[in-house]
Amino acid sequence: MKSAPLLALFLAACSSMSDTSPSTVSSRWFGTAQNGRPAKLWTLRVQHLEIDVTDFGATLVAVRVPDTAGMVADVVLGFDDVTGYESANNQYFGCTTGRVCNRIAKGVFTLDDYTYRLAVNNGPNHLHGGGPRSFDKVFWNAEVVGDDVTPGVRFTYRSRDGEEGYPGNLDVAVTYWLMPVPGHASLQIQYEATTDKRTPVNLTNHAYWNLAGAGAPSAMDHELWIAADTYTPTDDTLIPTGQIAPVAGTALDFTKARAIGVRLDELIGTPAVGYDHNYVLRRGAELAEVAKLRHPPSGRSMTIRTTEPALQFYSGNWLRGQIGKGGKAYAQRSAVCLETQHYPDSINQPHFPNTILAPGTRFESKTLMTFGLD
Repeated sequence: MKSAPLLALFLAACSSMSDTSPSTVSSRWFGTAQNGRPAKLWTLRVQHLEIDVTDFGATLVAVRVPDTAGMVADVVLGFDDVTGYESANNQYFGCTTGRVCNRIAKGVFTLDDYTYRLAVNNGPNHLHGGGPRSFDKVFWNAEVVGDDVTPGVRFTYRSRDGEEGYPGNLDVAVTYWLMPVPGHASLQIQYEATTDKRTPVNLTNHAYWNLAGAGAPSAMDHELWIAADTYTPTDDTLIPTGQIAPVAGTALDFTKARAIGVRLDELIGTPAVGYDHNYVLRRGAELAEVAKLRHPPSGRSMTIRTTEPALQFYSGNWLRGQIGKGGKAYAQRSAVCLETQHYPDSINQPHFPNTILAPGTRFESKTLMTFGLD
């Protein structure tokens, strides 16, 4: 808990993003894509929270929040324009992933007696929706929604029947909302989808977080808590074996908050090369509190609530020093992903929570990230 003088200092230093300032939405050009289409960037602000989102990949480009001294930093990895997001340096930074996020074993599944074959783009497996028409690589339609209190940008996209090998026409909406909370502010990502043919759907956002600021050399000093007593063990290609195992006594145990790097060495020699694990979340309220990331030196924290049953925790093991926003290098393990979703390879594992969307039903999911000071 901060003292009253420190809190006063914080509020004064953040006067340019004060609680009394009206919420705002603005937009600008974000470069021209390889197909000649101009990309657009929207900036949303409420209280002490400001974000940038773009229509390329329905992507979260920036999240700017203050520390306890009032210093504002952008805490997600990304690029200065659309060119970076189309480059080989982009490792799904901030994007919407789908139709099915995470992995599908060998890029194959059978549904209604028909076998579908998808792109194999991660060793022997399908990852994050596949190739050139996966959700992170296409333009979405956009509109500003909400009001002066709760501003938002809604992105929509129709994935045609057969696109990236998936069945059915899938209509998808992803809305980024900023929500005022006394003393804090929250970013909510809302997902909706409908289909005209049975198809698997599993959507998430793939932001890489470093609460010290994007480009800081490591995120392994962050403290993490996850409301999960179990996880889904995987084979050598990171496909779940079908088991549900306890985290107790392992390096995967974050049931009490601790620094991420404390037991990292135990995982370096495994196929995951660090943390890249699906946690089975405890369920409570519909929008349950499931994780908290904290950076003690800055005091910044992010609390995650979600309607999803699982969370993939990835410790940035394959970041390689690529240059991102403002010329900053993104070193290995300099950011982490906390992806709320259904379990990996659920389409091939019937005892996992269902990911099949049927005609006449609606896929709905929400994840809420509240930024505070601890």
